[in-house]
Amino acid sequence: MVKTTQSNQGLDSVRQQKLEAGLVPFKLVKYFSFSSLVVILVFTLFLSWIISDNARKVMMEQNEEYSLLLAENLNQQVFRRFVLPAVVRYGGISLRNPEQFELLNGIIRGVIQGLKIDSVTIYDSSMNIISYSTVPELIGKKDMGEEEYIKALGGVSNSRLVYSGSVFSLLHLVDDVKCELKTFIPFRQVRQDGEEGDLIMGVIEIEKNLSRSYANIIRLQGRIILVSSVVMAILFLVLRTIVSRAGKIMEKRAMERLRLEEKLNQNERLAHLGTMVATVSHEIKSPLGIVRSTAEILAKRIEKLAPGNEHLAKIIVDETIRLNSIVVEFLDFARPQKVNLERINLNLIVKKVLLFIAPELKKRRIELVTDLAPNLKDSYLDEKHFYRALLNIFVNALQATGEGGQVQVSTNNLRGGTRVAISDTGSGIPEEKIDQIFKPFFTDKNRGTGLGLAITKNIVDSHGAEISVDSEVGNGTTFIINIPPAKQ
Repeated sequence: MVKTTQSNQGLDSVRQQKLEAGLVPFKLVKYFSFSSLVVILVFTLFLSWIISDNARKVMMEQNEEYSLLLAENLNQQVFRRFVLPAVVRYGGISLRNPEQFELLNGIIRGVIQGLKIDSVTIYDSSMNIISYSTVPELIGKKDMGEEEYIKALGGVSNSRLVYSGSVFSLLHLVDDVKCELKTFIPFRQVRQDGEEGDLIMGVIEIEKNLSRSYANIIRLQGRIILVSSVVMAILFLVLRTIVSRAGKIMEKRAMERLRLEEKLNQNERLAHLGTMVATVSHEIKSPLGIVRSTAEILAKRIEKLAPGNEHLAKIIVDETIRLNSIVVEFLDFARPQKVNLERINLNLIVKKVLLFIAPELKKRRIELVTDLAPNLKDSYLDEKHFYRALLNIFVNALQATGEGGQVQVSTNNLRGGTRVAISDTGSGIPEEKIDQIFKPFFTDKNRGTGLGLAITKNIVDSHGAEISVDSEVGNGTTFIINIPPAKQ
């Protein structure tokens, strides 16, 4: 029992390895499909970052150009309308003088009015101090100008974008979105021809709030990520569904292929076994006939020469008859079943079988119950072969039924065809053995070849019919044969 279990486990392991080997190409396709989705999603996130970063640069460049133009205008207005008049009227510039401060403040606020500028700050050129700002709290503070202030003092206009927040701000996971553009330009002297001179009098800083524009860029980035994620999720679900169904189909086909291969291998083994059995049986059959005829002659002579000992020869005859029946079974199993179908009523074959087994039924005191349909339709059957099939089933029923038991047989029409059912009240067949009873050489009896039901199955299959077994341990067994309808 242990060896059988280990053998079955070995076969299951080999089958699993073959199945996995057949599914390897599909698993690779599945792996690359899901990997490609991940790559596409990562690429989409990278693309969204590039788009938002480029949009931020474009926004900065556009607003920087706008701020530079505004700063140049401020430079012209402040120099012509404030610096020159202040020098003429007051002899110099001093923003501590309320009149000068109010004059400058009025000019600057007049220029930036309606232009969405947050603040304008003017740094002194001699020291890093804020001389003027539209934000009063900043006036007089020192060292507020950083690298951009130094560049502007060197005559180079430049800008700095200060921003905070990201796409996560839409989920309120980080700080709110803020963005400010600070543009620094040198505050130059203006010549009479309107061109700026080389003298740098200070640095003008224009601060513009771009939070709204930057928030729109963040929203665009969020939409790209959201749409990409939704599309990827849909593609993933669709691909997963397709892969799942394809996997089941591939596995089913692989299992079917394995079953076909096993069946083919089994058929090949049975074919070789059948050839060997037919050869051996044919060689045994002739000597058995000679032994039987010789034993019958010896029985007659012993009866004359040594009366009372003739039973010894009869034992030889009986055993040769039994051996001959076994050889005939082997030959019937080994030879291909070539059926000669004729239109016949199934009840006639059943009655012929019952007539043959009647003496055995009487001997074993087994009750026979028949229910043969009187209006049974004809079927296309090979009488000789089908008689053999039914006889094998009845013999099994008799062997399984104890003395005083019951055997039932019934026939009826079924969806254009016919059905015959043979039941007994024997010990029944365990569930684990039902799938084995039609296999060659399977038997749980002390005597017999185990070919009777295998031959029956071959005959039934050759007629295009179906045979099934319904059994319950302790309550008996029923064999059912469904025969297809007769061809018109």
